[in-house]
Amino acid sequence: MELPDRAVCYRALQSRDARFDGLIFVAVKSTGIYCRPICPARTALSENCTFYASAAAAQDAGYRPCLRCRPETAPDLASWRGTSNTVSRALALIAEGALDGAGASVEKLAERLGVGERQMRRLFLQHLGASPLSVAQTRRILFAKQLIHETRIPMTEVAVAAGFGSVRRFNETFQNLFHRPPTALRRRKSASQPTVDDGITLRLRYRPPYDWDSIIGFLQARAIPEVELVENGHYLRTVEMDGFTGCIDVSHQPERHNICVRIRFPNVKSLPAIVARVRRLFDLGADIETIDAHLSSDPALAPLIAKRPGLRAPGGWDGFELAVRAILGQQISVVAARRLAGQIVALHGKPVPNANVCHAGLSRAFPTAKRLAKVKSIGLGMPTARLAALKALAETAVADPNLFRQAGNIEETIDRLKSIRGVGEWTAQYIALRAVREMDAFPSTDVGLLRSAAAIDRTTAITSTDLLDRAEAWRPWRAYAAQHLWAADPTLLNRNGQRA
Repeated sequence: MELPDRAVCYRALQSRDARFDGLIFVAVKSTGIYCRPICPARTALSENCTFYASAAAAQDAGYRPCLRCRPETAPDLASWRGTSNTVSRALALIAEGALDGAGASVEKLAERLGVGERQMRRLFLQHLGASPLSVAQTRRILFAKQLIHETRIPMTEVAVAAGFGSVRRFNETFQNLFHRPPTALRRRKSASQPTVDDGITLRLRYRPPYDWDSIIGFLQARAIPEVELVENGHYLRTVEMDGFTGCIDVSHQPERHNICVRIRFPNVKSLPAIVARVRRLFDLGADIETIDAHLSSDPALAPLIAKRPGLRAPGGWDGFELAVRAILGQQISVVAARRLAGQIVALHGKPVPNANVCHAGLSRAFPTAKRLAKVKSIGLGMPTARLAALKALAETAVADPNLFRQAGNIEETIDRLKSIRGVGEWTAQYIALRAVREMDAFPSTDVGLLRSAAAIDRTTAITSTDLLDRAEAWRPWRAYAAQHLWAADPTLLNRNGQRA
């Protein structure tokens, strides 16, 4: 992504324009520090400022993150930069730790994405101004810094959670970057230091506007019994990763433009992956102003955008779980699909110890693909073909751990999903939209989309082919157009005009 004109960047810094937060970072030569454009510190002289497209680029140039504006809390918009799907996919994998730990390498990451190592390095430099390794190192440092500032967990656990190979490496990195040990960055508090088992709380920033009511309503309508719960504006769910179980509690802080996530999980190594999934589920990385402006160029769609500014496209917590939901939801209602999902959990879900749950209504984790692939019978009263599709999905997910990862283009993703027995066009598009996070996925055969499209075009009916042609103008963000059409489905309104 090319940075805006230097004069525009400096004006944004002078006015502390929040619209540029997460889009640009400013490095000050006289202090050796890089900041967000909204930093409350006195504005540096223009000749001392250098602007970068990412925190990694600023850090690569030798600058250290500001302790006042805390770049680690900026909206994470890196995945929206430029037009490179390869960079977006690579960033999603890096956020989940693809370049952490022994055996990880840029070469292996590039291979997973189907590109050459040199090509990926070139794309990173073009769009982010930094190499993949620099981006991964900056992510580790900034995540560790956030844990230091916002939690009281011991430094040894911070080092492990952030993906550092050793505590010694962690200490050396902070000493070299900040000229002080990591313990010196933590403000003294009287509170004792709880472990991750007791729960830690992190704030994840987004770029406003954010339609929290719509996304929480969407999740509530689909909440699986014993696994998910929406209560008093909070979203709670159980979590299973790497054999460990726990839970999360997500709430909204609109005045701060962030969501607050409380994590109770016994394995600190899983924290980055949990945070990445929360970001994906609540679509925190969307440059929503750009998306809404693009979709509003369609006169028929513009009123829907104006009615629900900041409407997000919810992701899926887990790719396999979402794909199971999609198959269960074929040709039945959301309520019926939710009931069937609850039966799968009751039959095959792993119990979560009481010490690891944050609500009495949560007791089991959704079964993994490996668990469902091994059972002789899923045990649901469903058509044989649908049960066979669930079994085929579980077996395919076990055989291909990257089944729900972004790779190649959207057409390749859809073809890969449709190769699973029982997965047709609608199911593949829905999985691609919510699980794989293909933001141009568009299930054009969906009845709700066809109804809403006919309503906004003031016609009696519209075919899926007509809708696909209509949606060409909405690319590359057809998933958001679909979300607005679903939200406007006239059959979901009761006689008083309120959503059922």
